[in-house]
Amino acid sequence: MSKIATLELDGKKYEFPVIVGSENEVGIDINKLRDLSGAITMDPGYKNSGSCTSEITFLDGEEGILRYRGYAIEDLADKANFLEVAYLIIFGELPTQQQLTQFENDIRKYTLVNEEMKNIIDGFPKTAHPMGVLSSLTSALTAFNPKVVNVDNEKEMYEAVCKTMGKFLVIATWTYRKMMGYPLNYYDNTKGYVENFMHLMFALPTGPYSANPVVIDALDKLFILHADHEQNCSTSTVRIVGSSHAGLFASISAGVSALWGPLHGGANQAVLEMLEEIHKNGGDCDKYMAKAKDKDDPFRLMGFGHRVYKNFDPRARIIKKAADEVLQTLGVNDPILDIAKKLEEAALVDDYFVSRKLYPNVDFYSGIIYNAMGFPTDTFTTLFALGRLPGWVAQWKELKENKEPIGRPRQIYLGAMLRPYTELANR
Repeated sequence: MSKIATLELDGKKYEFPVIVGSENEVGIDINKLRDLSGAITMDPGYKNSGSCTSEITFLDGEEGILRYRGYAIEDLADKANFLEVAYLIIFGELPTQQQLTQFENDIRKYTLVNEEMKNIIDGFPKTAHPMGVLSSLTSALTAFNPKVVNVDNEKEMYEAVCKTMGKFLVIATWTYRKMMGYPLNYYDNTKGYVENFMHLMFALPTGPYSANPVVIDALDKLFILHADHEQNCSTSTVRIVGSSHAGLFASISAGVSALWGPLHGGANQAVLEMLEEIHKNGGDCDKYMAKAKDKDDPFRLMGFGHRVYKNFDPRARIIKKAADEVLQTLGVNDPILDIAKKLEEAALVDDYFVSRKLYPNVDFYSGIIYNAMGFPTDTFTTLFALGRLPGWVAQWKELKENKEPIGRPRQIYLGAMLRPYTELANR
């Protein structure tokens, strides 16, 4: 027999079905609450509200568990590559070797971006933030690809996925090239997806470019770790925009804008900016640790703790190892990184941080890696967007396939009650 939740309001009782997920997560289905009672629930930030059911990602913040389609993030980061994981997240199963090869080849078919897109990027100043440019360029792709994707047509949806994966990678790197004043590069079909990213970013016409395999491997892992993360701010944005029947590129563009914020994807950029501030002010880590503990001090230690994970971020455990390998391989000697190491070491043994489980998170380590690789701070969130792309596509595809209704949250009005209009001359 199915469970029932009972709510009592003004002496009347209302019954609502209880949904139990495959991992025993419990949700109360209040779909008919307003119709039955005239009331709504209040949940600022939607921390206790489920907006959908999903088969893509399972996250247990208390236990520090993250799985894509049932596969542990630890296994995927260790054994799979990014395109394998992208295929898994979007289509539901790990690809065979034939499917993976075909997927990569089909992505290559769509890596050329319409030359008129260059006119759009030329209109931005060099000082424009790469995420603002990326959001605009992603939205502009709609103009060059106006056909509405029919998700019920398997071939059409597959082509849309390949097109998105191919073109988004290219325009993401163009935002960096614009910022640096470099000529725009094109995808090299002889190289892999992640290797192409490095080529597109850093190859110059003045000489050959070869990316370090350790760097490629670390980036591959970072993209995997960022590929999806349940109903976070940007993913929820993609779904709610898509629920209006907006196209795939328009929905992803909205996701890029949501990711830009410093409380979301911009957190890794905020980490480096914090480290640079500490360095500029003398590099005294103890001083800033004390400031972080002082409730009356506005200073916030970025990159520690997580809104969802009440334990160690499982992604942080994986990327810490990659960060150590990258720093050792590249032989980076940077006072900023020395400050990061001191903060990490202190936080892992300090009672204040340990008792509150404020461990270094994935943003802390990813910021360190990107800095060591030579990426400008403003490009960090762009890298996050590249990793999160498969999740956005999968979530958009899922809501379309499930024919979910348009997102339309309610509110409790606290403004003025009805009042008469006062003529302008009498105010």
